[in-house]
Amino acid sequence: MPYLLISTQIRLEAGPTMVGDEHSDPHLMSILGATKRSSLGNNFCEYYVNDAPRVVLDKLESLGYRVVSMTGVGQTLVWCLHRE
Repeated sequence: MPYLLISTQIRLEAGPTMVGDEHSDPHLMSILGATKRSSLGNNFCEYYVNDAPRVVLDKLESLGYRVVSMTGVGQTLVWCLHRE
């Protein structure tokens, strides 16, 4: 899975960081220390880590991921990463 989206709420820029959806690579999620959880009212799960996005980005860079793009969507910050 070469593409990965991570995001956080602007008011939570110190963490937690959403690092994957329910179909993300379980091995990668384990390396990041992510836990799967579902929010009340959602019929899907997401992986979260308590780390700030900067820490997550540093970890992913060491695993060969590079930021392709970054944007703000409402009160959410989103990064798209790719691994060759």
